Formats: sequence, structure tokens, C-alpha cells
Amino acid sequence: MLDPTLSTQLKSHLENLVHPIELVATLDAGAKSAELDELLAEIASLSEKISYRRDGAASRVPSFDVVRVGTDISVTFAGIPTGHEFTSLVLALLHVGGHPSKATQEVIEQVRNLEGDFEFETYVSLTCQNCPDVVQALNLMSTLNPRVRNVTIDGALFQDEVDARQVMAVPTVFLNGESFGQGRMTVEEIVGKLDSGAAARDAEKINEKDAFEVLVVGGGPAGAAAAIYAARKGISTGVVSERFGGQVLDTMAIENFISVPYTEGPKLATALEQHVHEYDVDVMNLQRARHIEPAAEPGGLVTVELESGAVVRSRTVVLSTGARWRSMNVPGESEYRNKGVTYCPHCDGPLFKGKRVAVIGGGNSGAEAAIDLAGVVGHVTLIEFDPQLRADEVLQRKLRSLPNVDIVVSALTTEVRGDGEKVVGLVYTDRTDDSTHEVELDGIFVQIGLLPNTEWLEGPIELSPRGEIVIDDRGATSMPGVFAAGDCTTVPYKQIVIAMGAGATAGLSAFDYLIRTPAPVADDPVLATV
Repeated sequence: MLDPTLSTQLKSHLENLVHPIELVATLDAGAKSAELDELLAEIASLSEKISYRRDGAASRVPSFDVVRVGTDISVTFAGIPTGHEFTSLVLALLHVGGHPSKATQEVIEQVRNLEGDFEFETYVSLTCQNCPDVVQALNLMSTLNPRVRNVTIDGALFQDEVDARQVMAVPTVFLNGESFGQGRMTVEEIVGKLDSGAAARDAEKINEKDAFEVLVVGGGPAGAAAAIYAARKGISTGVVSERFGGQVLDTMAIENFISVPYTEGPKLATALEQHVHEYDVDVMNLQRARHIEPAAEPGGLVTVELESGAVVRSRTVVLSTGARWRSMNVPGESEYRNKGVTYCPHCDGPLFKGKRVAVIGGGNSGAEAAIDLAGVVGHVTLIEFDPQLRADEVLQRKLRSLPNVDIVVSALTTEVRGDGEKVVGLVYTDRTDDSTHEVELDGIFVQIGLLPNTEWLEGPIELSPRGEIVIDDRGATSMPGVFAAGDCTTVPYKQIVIAMGAGATAGLSAFDYLIRTPAPVADDPVLATV
């Protein structure tokens, strides 16, 4: 089942096993069980420390447990963890087998000290690039604390279960039978939700930090570049990030990052974070900024307040808060978010297999989403506000060739309709004659662009009418000592490579500001201690 190259790589990884492990499968006579049986048998043949049994008694079929022999440490997969989840399988084998994780010792101790019994069920799709982070986090927790259990469930394979539990977005996580969360989550985020005192402890630690010379707010491509360029100058650099990687984490395929013909967003985000950690950069993750105060005098300390209550001070600040998916802002959208209204066709498309869906937006993102979904769902209706599609002609030709796609232009979506639990349709107005139409469907994929994450800057920082941070050619904002870069700014063409270049510019501009603007003695991170 595994190609020779992948088999060789996996065998090499399995040499890191410390403890013997056992694969225990629950199978039936179906084709998927046969496929899983072949995969597990091949994995077991690659290491003397792995044994394989076919006498499992799990309720979901096919499924299997990865068990540390002689212990109650295990993780469970319901389905066949290929695609994006193959890495999750490899890590589960290694971690159950005793190979140490890359989690910090602080996080490891937090997991081990959790009190209570935690039974997680994680619904995923094999095409979801966000799901592996959640699966790997929960599986790691299962190997650190035997009172934590996780079963990863392929939603496409267990469609009846998905329908019964109204799972319409992945990853979706249940804890002890109750909804726990949706979307990408790290180990730190999950532990933070389980350990109520974690946020307060983190805020206290941040408050105790000395002032920085450069503080970067945002951990996407622009923020990472700014931090690296600043740290390479030998100046104290900090990063405040709600989630390191930013919007890149939600990007499936990246084919225009110069010198890299193809990569995927999560891989690039991981590389960015690893590169930043090569330098002496203080990364404060899972922290959202809520207010900024200018320095009292030139060269003084700018103050950034965080949602956690912590306060960070720095002589210069680089704002790189990025952007988020734009909402339709119509009745029903927020009520049915993740209950049929979704923003990621790659992640959630398999959950709508054979069903009717709509794509809102006729640009490249909308056309690509409709094309991808057409191969999975029963029918796609693409709705565009303008009189014509804005997607590239090659995408339009492909779109129009698909028999299960309808295209509606000059249409304004006015309402999302549901039955109280899930989406059942949408209403749009034909802009040519003001007539109202309703489309019955099960899912709505919104693909109408991005909004800058700048609401918290309104007032202190000059923003454009579209909410973008106004910058000059050096990345300087209207506040002295504060610079900005990336999708949150007025820079044209929101692209990863442009954001990185802008981040480098902002980082260098911050350094230039520092050497040209003497700090008041009381605010100088070095002189203030003399």
C-alpha cells in the first residue's frame, strides 16, 4: 500500500521507537477494512517493536488502536489515516512508542497534571490541512496522560455519524460527549481551555518581561520576516501572536512562492516558526492585542495591551496582524457558522458528499472552490454579485464545463436559512430585476476575500477607508516608532512573498528608527538599569 520511498522513510522513523507497541484493529469484510488491514500489516513488518492483532472490539469499523504494550497508553483512529493524517499516524506510532515530542517541558507538565477524565472524539477529513494539528495535539496528550483519550474519526467514512451529530466543519472536537471546539487548535490552546488558570499565569509572566527594542504583533509571513531581520541586528525582539502562521495556516496549495514550486500553508508556517526560533526571539503565542498607546516622548516606550490583561512595552512596534475571511454579514450567517456555513472547501468539502452546496464569490478563490467541490458534492451553485465572474478565464472554462455546477451572476445574497440546527438554503436578490429567489441546499462556502485585523487600532493609528493601516514606503505608520507590514496594510497585492518583503522592510525601518532616535534614560532597556 505504501510506495517504496515512503515505506523506506517510515522504517527509518520507526527505528526511534523505545517501547514495543501493538496495533489492534477492528475490521469487517468490507473494502475499507481490507485496505486498513493491508496498511497496518505493512507498518508492522517495518519494525520488530511493532506487533499486529485483528481482534479489536471497537464500536466503529474499521478502526484501530496504537497501544504501548503493558500500559494503558494508546490512541485510536477510526478510518484509514492517509492523506494529511498520515503524518498524524507516524507521530502516534513514535509517541506511543516512547519517542519524545517537541513540546516544551512546561506544556508536558501541564498535560501530565490535568485532573479528570477526558474522552475526546475528533472528526476530520483527509483533505483538511488544519485537522492534523488538532489530532496530533490530542494524541500527544493521550501519550502523556493516560486519563486523556482521543479517537480520530474520518467524517467521510462515518457519514451517518457525522449527520447525526450535525458535524459540518472540520476539525470538530467533542469532549465527554459534548461539543468542545472547532477549527485549528494547538496543544497550548487545548490545555488552556482545560486548565482555567493557564491564561492568568501566562499574563503574569508577560507582565514581568523587560521592555523590548522591537515588538512584532502578528506571527504570519510579514511578522516572521520582521522578527528575523530585527533579531539579526542583535536587538531584543519579541513577537506577540494569536496563532503563529496566521492566514497561511488556512492556505492549501502555494504555487507562487518564488523558488518553491509547490508547498502547503501549514508546512510553510512551521518553517517560518522554526526559522524565527533560530534567533533569540521571545515568542508569546496565543496572545491577542487589544490596544496600543504611543510613547510619551520620541524614542520612548510604546505600550501594547493584550486581551489576557498583560501589557508589553517596546521602543518600536511592527504591526503585522494580517487578515481574516470576509463574511457576507447577512441574517443567519453567524447563527449557522460551522453548521453549514463554512469558509474552507478543502477542509469541509468531504462532509457534504453527494449534497447540494453554494459557493459565494466569483473570483479565483470562488471558482477554484466550486471546481474542487464539484468532484465531491452532488451539486454546486456559484453566486456572484457582479454581472460577470472575476476569475481567470482558464478557471471559468473549467467551471462551465462541469455538469453539476450552476452559475448565477448579478446576485446579492440576502439571507442564510436554517432549521435551527443546520443550513437548509439561502435567499438571493437578482440585481437586474430585484426579484427574490431561494436555493435549497445543505452548505454554503463563502469565498469573498479578506478583512484586515485592525479594529483594535481604530483611533491611535491612521487607517484607510477599508480598514488597512496606512504606511509609507518604509512601512512607517502615523504613530512614531510604529511600523506595519503585510495584509493588514495599504500595500497592494496581498501575497505571501510581498508580505515577507514588507516585513523585512518594517524590521529594518524599526532598527533604523532605534539608531536615529535616542531613548529617554528612563525608557532605555539598558540605561534604565544603570
